[in-house]
Amino acid sequence: MGKPSDLVQGTLDLLILKTLLLEPLHGWAIAKRIQQLSGEVLQVQQGSLYPALHRLEQQGWIKAKWAESETGRQAKFYALTAAGRSQLEKETANWNRLSAAIDLVVGEA
Repeated sequence: MGKPSDLVQGTLDLLILKTLLLEPLHGWAIAKRIQQLSGEVLQVQQGSLYPALHRLEQQGWIKAKWAESETGRQAKFYALTAAGRSQLEKETANWNRLSAAIDLVVGEA
């Protein structure tokens, strides 16, 4: 099982933005979705997730709204903004370029 430190520096923003592409989610659901989609390899701890959500909100890439969760409790739901969609495209392009370069190095015999 991966540790939070296993995440490549800067990938958490990309993972959060990608996770919010389909629908608004609260923090715990974002972490759970990343864990599920990664085949239980990636675990995002609250100590990393909430500062990242706050930073993304300050940058205008996500917006937050209080609403009732599936358990009936109030939770802060985060949604992608238009600027966030644009940033997601940039982050995805950068990730593809970086991972292709790493593949070239790692794939060398």
